[in-house]
Amino acid sequence: MSFSNAHHQATEIRFNDDEEEESSNLDDSIVATDKSIAVDDVSMHDPDVSFVDGCDDDKTSADYYFDSYSHFGIHEEMLKDAVRTKTYQNVIYQNNFLFKDKVVLDVGAGTGILSLFCAKAGAAHVYAVECSHMANMAKEIVESNGFSNVITVLKGKIEEIELPVAKVDIIISEWMGYFLLFENMLNSVLYTRDKWLVNDGIVLPDKTSLYLTAIEDAEYKEDKIEFWNNVYGFDMTCIKKQAMGEPLVDTVDQNQIVTNCQLLKTMDISKMVSGDTSFTAPFKLVAERDDYIHALVAYFDVSFTKCHKLMGFSTVSQGNNWKEITTVPFHELAHVMGPRSRATHWKQTVLYLEDVLTICQGEALSGSMTVAPNKKNPRDIDIMIKYSLNGRRCVASRTQHFKMR
Repeated sequence: MSFSNAHHQATEIRFNDDEEEESSNLDDSIVATDKSIAVDDVSMHDPDVSFVDGCDDDKTSADYYFDSYSHFGIHEEMLKDAVRTKTYQNVIYQNNFLFKDKVVLDVGAGTGILSLFCAKAGAAHVYAVECSHMANMAKEIVESNGFSNVITVLKGKIEEIELPVAKVDIIISEWMGYFLLFENMLNSVLYTRDKWLVNDGIVLPDKTSLYLTAIEDAEYKEDKIEFWNNVYGFDMTCIKKQAMGEPLVDTVDQNQIVTNCQLLKTMDISKMVSGDTSFTAPFKLVAERDDYIHALVAYFDVSFTKCHKLMGFSTVSQGNNWKEITTVPFHELAHVMGPRSRATHWKQTVLYLEDVLTICQGEALSGSMTVAPNKKNPRDIDIMIKYSLNGRRCVASRTQHFKMR
């Protein structure tokens, strides 16, 4: 999943009129003046996360997350994401030995499509949990397709409902958001795992990896960021600052990529704890040609390692030929990615840099990325990037803060 009200409206999501000050889980920005910065791989403390009570009454900003999934349009776009949906279907149908006579828990079931796949693959029973009003539609869909005796739809938050069984054999969920972690649904999956999964149970998917690369993007940055410097003769740079701090979700062409791609973080969903979603990871991006760097770009892979053969997908598409420049884990999945000629609805996440970096082939942009849920709304993400370049034609060092909301 990766839609909220703001993010569902359009691809260009950097500009948000809400100027309310929100607390950050990261330190205040400090602009470094040295030629280089120290990279510390130190994990952040787990932020205080609290979920609001009830799905319908006394709504807070966190509750609007669930409301956004009540509209069929969001589910239509996710279902039509063939990379996403077909991969789940293939995982289930081609590995029905995992599901035969098993009890399955579908977390964030939406329309119930994954539950239907599991029921058709021979599951003994499937509990489909959905907090939004789409749960009502899911019940009708289950009944219409003749699976009422196999699938039970439960409306509510997974942290608050009670299942009619003590344990389940399999937990399946499509929890991934933009930048992998946006919307913080992963913590709900981990809660579910700890409370309901049998000792030798399976979580699907069970592995995810987040990657980073750097791109040249002068034309788009000029149009969307520098635009605010002079708007019909007026200075609107106050908006530029806000625009710079909000990551852009969009599809990046492989010709824009200037450096190698580097693995930032791998998560084992079957073993990790909720605090692992807050982390600091170092990076070193080496230029493959002489060019300029305007932004960093993040994308992720998802894998199902419990299958008979390794299966999974990536948020970079074959049509863009990203596989030619990605790292080894992505190559290992390349032969089982499925219909990867289309981009996914997750696209990639672009983080524009304040500096335009002139980089020569072989030079390295080094730094670290710190990621944590926002303190005020843990479904938002705070991102801090420290970077430095000590090159022949450019020396720069800076810290930038981003908020994904």
